[in-house]
Amino acid sequence: MSKVLVIGDSCKDVYVYGVCRRLAPDAPVPIFVPTEEKHNRGMAANVYENLISLGVKAHLKTNNLFAEKRRFVEKDTNHMFIRVDSGEDRIKRISDLSKSLLEPYDCVVISDYNKGFLTKDDIQFICENHPLVFIDTKKRIGEFCNDCSFLKINRDEYKVSKDFLDGPDWDNKKLIVTLNAKGCRFNNKIYPVEKVEIKDLCGAGDTFLAATVSKYLETGSMEDSIIFANKCATQVVQQKGVNTVAI
Repeated sequence: MSKVLVIGDSCKDVYVYGVCRRLAPDAPVPIFVPTEEKHNRGMAANVYENLISLGVKAHLKTNNLFAEKRRFVEKDTNHMFIRVDSGEDRIKRISDLSKSLLEPYDCVVISDYNKGFLTKDDIQFICENHPLVFIDTKKRIGEFCNDCSFLKINRDEYKVSKDFLDGPDWDNKKLIVTLNAKGCRFNNKIYPVEKVEIKDLCGAGDTFLAATVSKYLETGSMEDSIIFANKCATQVVQQKGVNTVAI
């Protein structure tokens, strides 16, 4: 069985579900009454959890102290009132990145939410020192990604880095662009997804990345991997909150 290293920033996703029945008398805002909470590990840890759920032997290298994303959501309508983030200042840069850290693994998955755990130099080092690297990063794409095997970004992230990705220094055969309800684009081909009722997009990109890696390690076919990843992402967006895929 292939061994995978997931490396990047992680957080704790908290969903506080509650009810709203009236407006506050002192301000024109709804009164939110919490009734339940749901806790998940998010960002790079969510990629890791999805890989584990898919039966992949994975290890997570991430920050020790998790930041927190706390969302307050009306449970009946699934309307989110506010998200409160905390703890990002506790995320410190990786201190023990080395060739020996990467060598035991058949694949390295970089899940970089640009919170400080990995710098561009760190990402470049990983790509230059491992033969199979998948990247999902919130950073603006540049030469530090050139030696990766595959780069997965969403449509908005692609627009930010379009000048570089459409330029001569980038190999388009390595680029995977997710397109939300329209599916995914790879090597100038669109892979559509089934139309479903979307309840929450949070974490769907992590599921897509994990599923792509899982199937690619099994088949070596990126086309098969994207088709499988589309199905997995479609499954989780139909559920409330951040969820791991179930197979």
